[in-house]
Amino acid sequence: MNEIQNLMPACIWQNFYKLTQVPRPSGHLEKIQAFLLQFAKEVGVEAFKDPADNIVMRKPATPGMENRKGIILQAHMDMVPQKTPESKHNFETDPIQPWIDGEWVKATGTTLGADNGLGVAAIMAIMEDKTLKHGPINALITADEETGMFGANGLPEGELQGDILLNLDSEHWGKFVIGSAGGIDVTATLEYKEVDTDPEDVAVRLTVKGLRGGHSGLEINEGRGNANKLMVQIVRDAIAELDARLASWHGGNMRNAIPFKAETVLTLPKDNIAALQEIVDDYKQTFNDEFKLIEPQGIEVICEAADLPKSELPVEIQDNLVDAIFACHDGVIRFIPAYPNVVETSSNLAIIDIEGGKAAIKILARSSREDMKGYVVGMLESCFSMAGMKVETSGSYGGWDPNPDSEILHLLLKEYKELFGEDGIIQVDHAGLECSVILGKYPWLDIVSLGPTMKSPHTTTERALIATVEPFWTLLKKTLEDVPVK
Repeated sequence: MNEIQNLMPACIWQNFYKLTQVPRPSGHLEKIQAFLLQFAKEVGVEAFKDPADNIVMRKPATPGMENRKGIILQAHMDMVPQKTPESKHNFETDPIQPWIDGEWVKATGTTLGADNGLGVAAIMAIMEDKTLKHGPINALITADEETGMFGANGLPEGELQGDILLNLDSEHWGKFVIGSAGGIDVTATLEYKEVDTDPEDVAVRLTVKGLRGGHSGLEINEGRGNANKLMVQIVRDAIAELDARLASWHGGNMRNAIPFKAETVLTLPKDNIAALQEIVDDYKQTFNDEFKLIEPQGIEVICEAADLPKSELPVEIQDNLVDAIFACHDGVIRFIPAYPNVVETSSNLAIIDIEGGKAAIKILARSSREDMKGYVVGMLESCFSMAGMKVETSGSYGGWDPNPDSEILHLLLKEYKELFGEDGIIQVDHAGLECSVILGKYPWLDIVSLGPTMKSPHTTTERALIATVEPFWTLLKKTLEDVPVK
């Protein structure tokens, strides 16, 4: 028995442990879907997979509570698959290895999947508990939230039955989220004809790594280092000063994660290797000085010999791409004027893949204002169009407008104060939540998002704060019991 199954409340932690044993990276959800359907069958609740690959469960009201407003509990089944460089983990086949580190639950060498596994585990606990008092409950466990909210976007109208939706995908216990930013994926692509490398040149591999990475919505305001934006400074100087040529670039691997590692292969005259090492050493010192309070673990910048590739980018293509990456905005663009501590608009230069005659650059832009979201798209399109790239958008979703008069919000705040003796905090998040997409199809829903505390989702340091799970469960049960009548 894994040690986290001994934590309280056992109903959530045991279900969460079961989830860690089922592979569920975004895009590979067959095993977790089958697991959830089998779970529902075993506990005796109705369940089905809908056309968008979401799992829906339905539990009838406790006798005598049929007149209560219907509750929809919502979480997403997929997890972000990130692992440390030394990890051999295969997210499609291997279980996550959770462990207890003091007051936190972490995973060995990978993301933990508490985002949003703890929300799913809470839904499972409610579905299997025969002692709870509640009105009619639907559960919506969505597919592929992390890669584009595909499950929520494909949700059929008329499928859900309820008046209130509790989204269980927030990461700060005691904070009740009533609004979130919208987002859009921006992808710039270019095909080019490679040229032969100079056989007299040598090749080096440059690596920037050791960064914290992080959630590009929740942690974009912290100014964490972006491996792609750090790498481009070195590459640009090497090209300008040392006659270097770019052969390949691979940085970042998730659209909604701040990239913590980037690798490039450069070719250059052998006589310039020592000068390149000096540039690398200077930038390593500069980066660590610049980010010493944000990336205290230390940023690694490595220059090492590599096999000479057969081909590389043409000079003009190389220069245009490097200039565009250098010019591309990354990070916070503006804070909400009425809430100066909340990010309104940002962009995350998430993924760069350049090799073999193809270049692709992927950015996730977020904003709580549709006009500013459009502004960011236009800015990015202008930047990459000047490099001759084709710019396309996809996966657009609108923001979730706050409703401070929400009935379920005020019930949660009341219950929270009575249970724990302190006031809850109302919050608007910059991270995208599926609530806005679901509201587009079920506009009458009264929605609030809540959850236990998690830190650094989308990174290998993701962790869940043990002490916040039990009060989260207590509040959830009490709220279900006190849901108002229709």
